[in-house]
Amino acid sequence: MRRLLSALAVTSCLLTGLPTTTLAQSLPGFTLFSGIKSENQLPFRLDFGGQANAWDRYILRIPPQKMKLAVAQFAITYPNYYKGNFDPKEIEVRVKGKKVKLSEVKWDKEGKLINIYPEEPVPAGSRVELVLSNVKNPTFGGTFYFNCQVLSPGEVPLLRYLGTWILSIS
Repeated sequence: MRRLLSALAVTSCLLTGLPTTTLAQSLPGFTLFSGIKSENQLPFRLDFGGQANAWDRYILRIPPQKMKLAVAQFAITYPNYYKGNFDPKEIEVRVKGKKVKLSEVKWDKEGKLINIYPEEPVPAGSRVELVLSNVKNPTFGGTFYFNCQVLSPGEVPLLRYLGTWILSIS
């Protein structure tokens, strides 16, 4: 059965000149040459397929092992060539699958920065999802590096790098 499916996929590419699409396009795949070390790549999911000029929901995940300290602020930076739009009212933080209350979300369009402030610090060792709903993907696709930085309570107010989500919009 596996050989038959592989043969059909190859044949469709040869006959149409177009590769077949897969459901995995909205999930991170195996990245060979990104410039980001594998231990710094963060998992994510694009709920609606990551299509250019379409509406989407980004679920940006932070594994528990990356959450070494409690977090009072999440900062997401993205490249200046990303021309999508975010809805700050539709951004949420989920800790271990449960939505947490936010005191504020600020989107700095010019600075290419989204700051998310939970009401209470997110505990160390938690599985975290930053959910960006109602996102308008850029008109043109590409690969976009979204960096995650955090501020822990009581620290010197300098953001600390946690990792990078490598998003592909097609």
